[in-house]
Amino acid sequence: MSFDSDLTDLYIASPDDRGKRLDVVLASRYPDLSRSQIKRAIGEGRVCVNDGPAKAGLTLRPGDRIVFRDTTPRAWNVEAEDIPLSVVFEDESIIVIDKPPGLVVHPGAGNDRGTLVNALLFHCRDLSGVGGSLRQGIVHRLDKNTSGIMVAAKNDDVHRSLARQFKNRQVTRLYKAVVAGAMPRAEGVIEAPIGRHRTNRKKMTTSTDRGRQAVTRWNLSRAFGRVASLLDVRIETGRTHQIRVHLKDIGHPVLGDAVYGSRSGGIHALRQGGLQKALKAMNRQALHAAALGLYHPLRKKHMEFTAPLPEDMTLLLSELEKLTGGTDNVHS
Repeated sequence: MSFDSDLTDLYIASPDDRGKRLDVVLASRYPDLSRSQIKRAIGEGRVCVNDGPAKAGLTLRPGDRIVFRDTTPRAWNVEAEDIPLSVVFEDESIIVIDKPPGLVVHPGAGNDRGTLVNALLFHCRDLSGVGGSLRQGIVHRLDKNTSGIMVAAKNDDVHRSLARQFKNRQVTRLYKAVVAGAMPRAEGVIEAPIGRHRTNRKKMTTSTDRGRQAVTRWNLSRAFGRVASLLDVRIETGRTHQIRVHLKDIGHPVLGDAVYGSRSGGIHALRQGGLQKALKAMNRQALHAAALGLYHPLRKKHMEFTAPLPEDMTLLLSELEKLTGGTDNVHS
């Protein structure tokens, strides 16, 4: 069985997928689709595993090749669009960009234009096709309202090499997060499986027996009294909404996160004057992908790329400083 590559997405089952049902894994990979939509796609023959027909209850093994035909009723024609990009690095095989908040990474339901893929097609003209036409060049993703460093691949061999690095946890990722409240210590590790929420399929949760392993490490960078904290966050896994879910679970949601916290994080002081204005102007979660380290497949060396804090987060930190006179890592 095969599909037109322009309409498909390819996924290689990871060790974490061992023994899991096909429909469960697909539900985790495609958060915008309901379980019923996924089962319908499987029943209609739009999913194949190892080039053969599949059933929803199929038990997966690491390395299984899953091809999922896009469930959108019309064929997508992803067009190049002249959307400004902040390019951090570019050569013949990769492009690294500083993604602004509000930019969707790839087309999907309700977002068929104005995405990073549309912008990359205009800028590069040559992108890998491993992920299908909707995800050309895309090796990993950031949430729409998370800013910062992303890498895209310009050919299929480089795409596969980078994908292996992400899968094998050989890529280093550093995030900056402004969270509600004072941290109890200078650093910590959050280990809790993450899976789809039972009733709200667009949300993730640790309260599930079908979650996938997730590890988040944090270090306190700056404390703003009992009001807020600036954290350096490193992730060993890349689950959907991982940082936001994990930080919410330990009682320190990312400021501005209306899904996993609240705009003010429940802190009365954040509703005052300049802070209220800064939060309103930010209108998103205060989360930024600050650095990405990887092994360049063609240059044969490790490279690290960084992106400065965006203006909206800088303004928020400035207002927190005015209110509390923040201190660097007060626990050290």
